[in-house]
Amino acid sequence: MLKLKKHINMEEIKKLQKEDWPENILEMADLPKQLHYRGQKPDWGSIFLTVVGSRKYSQYGKEVCQKLIEGLKGYDITIVSGLALGIDAIAHKTALENNLKTIAFPGSGLDENFIYPKSNFALAKGILKAGGTLLSEYEHKQEATPWTFPQRNRIMAGLSRATLVIEATEKSGTLITARLALEYNREVCAVPTSIFSFYGKGSNKLLHQGATPITSSQDLLQVLGFDLENQEAQLKIKFDDCSKEEKLILENLKEPKSRDELIQNLKMPVNQVNILLSSMEIKGLILESLGKIQIKD
Repeated sequence: MLKLKKHINMEEIKKLQKEDWPENILEMADLPKQLHYRGQKPDWGSIFLTVVGSRKYSQYGKEVCQKLIEGLKGYDITIVSGLALGIDAIAHKTALENNLKTIAFPGSGLDENFIYPKSNFALAKGILKAGGTLLSEYEHKQEATPWTFPQRNRIMAGLSRATLVIEATEKSGTLITARLALEYNREVCAVPTSIFSFYGKGSNKLLHQGATPITSSQDLLQVLGFDLENQEAQLKIKFDDCSKEEKLILENLKEPKSRDELIQNLKMPVNQVNILLSSMEIKGLILESLGKIQIKD
């Protein structure tokens, strides 16, 4: 097996004590004996969404995965996936690009010489750098094998409130994750694809069996329990009490933006924008986190 050079530094492997495990995992009949992690200890108060799909994917699948996850920007949602080639990697990367937390479950141990696949090692490091987490029930030097992948899939299915299938062939391992999610009484969602698509035969079959169809980020947010109508009403109340300039800023923050992006869009003097932003943050209208400004819930 190809070994990575020893000089590559990653955060140390730690054991997640059982008293720190989330309720969703503790509910599983076949819960893991142990859990190891690298990076930040996960925020179990977040809403977890498992995103899975084929290693071989279509351009449609890639674009759908990116679009759906982009639409979750600004919400306290953690994207869970398996660090695999294909849709898994796209899900992790899109989460990072949109300042969403992400957790990766490689089908191996967490020793840097064994993390699988090697081609996504840089992605694993990127997840850690962004404050995300690598999780595994395996011993640190466990190699990826045909049995480790379906076994790790059960934790991904059990942890999350819902599992989203982007694309899956008829005999895809992705369908194992969906079946496990159903067994754990979790929501199973699938993206419709063309009836002529080889990549979507499995996901279309899930829809036929009763999976929730997902055609927009709003569909996902509703499945995850977000009250979109109430949020819009709260946003309207915030607008009503704002000045003309503050309303303009809130209009431009329907999705989080960096300060530079916001100033460029507003076409207002930099000093004026900075004063307004400071005032709005004090009022509790907005917050700035990880270089992005967003409307405060």
